[in-house]
Amino acid sequence: MAVEGLAVLLAIALTFAGVFDCSSAYDRPPARRSLFVPLSDDLDSTSPQQVHISMVGEDKMRISWITDDPTPATVRYGTSAGAANGISANGSTSSYKYLLYKSGQLHNVVIGPLKPNTVYYYRCGLDSSPQFRFKTPPAQFPIKFAAIGDLGQTEWTRSTLQHISKSNYDVLLLPGDLSYADYLQQLWDSFGRLVEPLASQRPWMVTQGNHEVEKIPLLHSTPFTSYNARWPMPFEESGSNSNSYYSFEVAGVHITMLGSYTHFGVGSEQYEWLQSDLGKVNRTKTPWIVVLLHAPWYNSNTAHQGETESIDMKTAMEGLLYGSRVDVVFAGHVHAYERFTRVYKEQADDCGPVHITIGDGGNREGLASKYISPQPKISVFREASFGHGILEVVNATHAKWTWHRNQNDEAVASDAFWLQSLAANPACKE
Repeated sequence: MAVEGLAVLLAIALTFAGVFDCSSAYDRPPARRSLFVPLSDDLDSTSPQQVHISMVGEDKMRISWITDDPTPATVRYGTSAGAANGISANGSTSSYKYLLYKSGQLHNVVIGPLKPNTVYYYRCGLDSSPQFRFKTPPAQFPIKFAAIGDLGQTEWTRSTLQHISKSNYDVLLLPGDLSYADYLQQLWDSFGRLVEPLASQRPWMVTQGNHEVEKIPLLHSTPFTSYNARWPMPFEESGSNSNSYYSFEVAGVHITMLGSYTHFGVGSEQYEWLQSDLGKVNRTKTPWIVVLLHAPWYNSNTAHQGETESIDMKTAMEGLLYGSRVDVVFAGHVHAYERFTRVYKEQADDCGPVHITIGDGGNREGLASKYISPQPKISVFREASFGHGILEVVNATHAKWTWHRNQNDEAVASDAFWLQSLAANPACKE
């Protein structure tokens, strides 16, 4: 069925499901033109496309790609440009169906052990395929993270990605809402092609948002089908039983990814896993703890107020994060930027995490431009602009956060501050 016909079918189904809501609690300025990235004429049905990489443990990398026709799930890699003559690793191939859509061949191969801070060259599938390259993160400080949420695929998205590509980041963190495919699976393919130039060169570590759910009553009852198939993360390595929540460590930073749209109440599997995960952190080895989730726990924008994924998840889990002295919490969902002071239970607290909303990557829905007035005292900086953030962890005690506004297609540093690890704060030691 043509894309247009599928869109009509979905519109009817979603209308009955109550998904479409013409009301809005805030006005959004017009977004830029949406993008659709087609398959390049230079590629054939066996060529790797939508290539992206993600970390698996401290010294391995997962290489993920798609082909239209079956090809070997094999990666050849090495530290010289002749990757076809390097080490060979094999993996697995899968596919999925979503309504009338059938995906291409989804290949996943884990390679390693790898040396830190090293450039590797690799080929996916057939030896005749194009050569890619990536750089592994460093094993020690300093390390630089790029942070973006609610990315989508618009002209704003493209501008954001161009800015990030110039930042020389080591790892990208994305707290949900990747493609904004919203049931139209061809848009997942377009998104994979759009981000490939960056995502094939540095690890992208992501978690799910509401736009990844893609659950349709009566027609498709399983949530996260496309997301889980296309963006597998190292959940098993961290003792999780779900791709919706997991953790990993890199260069002295422990990063925990949570699922706002997976059961999170006290006693749930995610809650029990989080309690165990944070309890295992060695603050001597990893003095920093960073948490990512989609629906923000602190938010002074008029958008997305009163949602259970924010309020109830915060009620259930905030004590766990506070007790473990989490340093920073990144969220998306609200299409604007906001930074809070260190906070716990709605009050400024020197031993609580800094909460940062970074849901301004470039999505097609536009910006959430209205804020609650007056500005809460715990809200330090807020602005409805597209942009991205850079967290540069300099050493075991200090890190610098900078948020860059997309201003006339230029990345303008608009908010910056230094923070000290809570592990280095004697007043916060239990």
